[in-house]
Amino acid sequence: MMGKTRDYSRLAADILEETGGEANLISFSRCATRLRLVLKEVPAKASENIKQLPGVITVVLSGGQFQVVIGTHVADVYDALATIVDPDKLQHNGEKKRLLDSVIATMSAVFAPIIYVLATAGILQGILITVNYFLPAFQQTGAFSILNFISWTPFAFLPVFIAITAAKFFKCNTFIALFCCCALINPDWAVIAGQIAQGKAVTFFSLPLSETVYTSSVLPPLFLVLALSYLERLVERLLPQVVAPLFTPLICVVIVVPLTMVVIGPVTSGLANAIAMGYNWLFETAPALAAAVIGGFWQVIVIFGVHWGITPVVMANFDMHGRDSFQAFQTMAVVGQMAAAFACAIKAKQRGFKTVAYSAGLTGVFGITEPAIYGVTLKLKKPFICGCIGGTAGAVVTSLFGSYYYAYAGLPGLLTIVNAISPDNPMSFIGELTGVVTTLVVTLVLVFIVGFKEPAAPQEKSQPKIKDGNAVTQAAQTAVALLLSSPVAGKVLPLSEVKDESFAGGLLGDGIAILPEDGVIVSPCDAEVATTVESHHAIGLICANGAELLIHVGLDTVKLGGQHFSMLVKVGDKVKAGTPLIRFNRASIFESGYDLTTPFLVMNSEDYQMTRHIHTGPVASGAPVMSVS
Repeated sequence: MMGKTRDYSRLAADILEETGGEANLISFSRCATRLRLVLKEVPAKASENIKQLPGVITVVLSGGQFQVVIGTHVADVYDALATIVDPDKLQHNGEKKRLLDSVIATMSAVFAPIIYVLATAGILQGILITVNYFLPAFQQTGAFSILNFISWTPFAFLPVFIAITAAKFFKCNTFIALFCCCALINPDWAVIAGQIAQGKAVTFFSLPLSETVYTSSVLPPLFLVLALSYLERLVERLLPQVVAPLFTPLICVVIVVPLTMVVIGPVTSGLANAIAMGYNWLFETAPALAAAVIGGFWQVIVIFGVHWGITPVVMANFDMHGRDSFQAFQTMAVVGQMAAAFACAIKAKQRGFKTVAYSAGLTGVFGITEPAIYGVTLKLKKPFICGCIGGTAGAVVTSLFGSYYYAYAGLPGLLTIVNAISPDNPMSFIGELTGVVTTLVVTLVLVFIVGFKEPAAPQEKSQPKIKDGNAVTQAAQTAVALLLSSPVAGKVLPLSEVKDESFAGGLLGDGIAILPEDGVIVSPCDAEVATTVESHHAIGLICANGAELLIHVGLDTVKLGGQHFSMLVKVGDKVKAGTPLIRFNRASIFESGYDLTTPFLVMNSEDYQMTRHIHTGPVASGAPVMSVS
């Protein structure tokens, strides 16, 4: 379940403890939503125990990895884990991993940190495609020229991004990796490769060079850094320490770069191209079959966390043909789960579950389906199957139109369907749009017809029997409501408007959000300080009636590392209503680019009856805002 915490250090420590500690950890990495651990052995109850930790959505055992699904804040948990684990102790182990497990782990570690950059570039390309379709003259303007080369920049320099992430994963010098990968995309090499393509023989000490170019390439820079990691460690062991800092980069670059151009590059590029051609052959031979497989089963692959393995194939298609059908069909699978989550939200009766389902569906709009899958559709089983059937139907319909994506979509979904627009293939976008509509209709209709068993609502406590003379009657017990006042002056916003799906979806508890107008957080009631964080941006309180409160100043403000914040209390302190808890520099935080929206939550809200006294608008510090009973 999605828990109720923002203490990432505590969560990381708890995950490490439940999985057997540092001695049982071989390696760890992350993707967009998951913390991926490779363990020597999986403790008996680790999965069940970690699922119950606050902040965890679920646990998946797949691809030789113990995958902890956390959501969009996985980077914070990963960073926290990196501060308490000594990487040097994880480099040497005798465990042998399956080849497929190693491939998936590598792809997820390398692409997860840069996926949002690639997605942003893809969306910008989609916008430009759309504008040019309706306003052809825009393509002749300087504004188009600037925005166009901006949108292609991450792909032109993809080896540079891979150098950074791969160097971290393979544990080698990042700057040497950058040096080597930048050499691959040096414009002078593009000129030489062009000469080779025209028939000129160019050799490196009698070894023939191929015409392979490496802009937008995936496997060549990845394998270059892998080879570099071994070579660098070997060279550092052999060289005297006094000369190693200078000669290690020299020896590495003059060996690894030519090795890549002679062997690694042609072989790995050929491998990715061969797999892409195999998929393209299936698509050209039986397009409906290829579409059905991808549209129907892609989200099953996502469940097991092995979906990153397709990235080199998709990139190879764009490199060879400037288009790709895989992502066109992949979009239908994503839309299917998004639609299923929205259908569950519409059909559900419980307010809490409706909120979670709507939030998960909204996240799916942006191409991230894990919250929809683990929080809603797979949990209810039938909606997940309905989404897969809808994705199959939509993908098959799309295939009938010969649709392709003409710009890479880092996170294929509803927002990226404009990537299917092409003046040379006008039916492409029509097919993509028709496929999306088909997916939406089929999924929504199926969920409403098939239905699902809604999660049980929290049970009301039975009323006690009270003696009245000689008669025993059932008396209604009226619980005393605890009044919660506003912890800061500002503007109250509905929780659903918070730009963080974990807060907006109620996954961390129910409550309100406040946009502060001053720089002091005060206690909303008499309570005990239960938790604080090293970054001083959040605090947890326990009230006398057991209600657990969280006040979280700003979004992603953990990244400030405590700068501009002062914690005025410590864990265990008893505080009165109005006691100052946190002091912060509102102007400095805002100038640093952070959203100051402050969620004020009852983290165990499912155990209480909540009443909001104000939903929107201005509020003074200390003014009543909620009651819990």
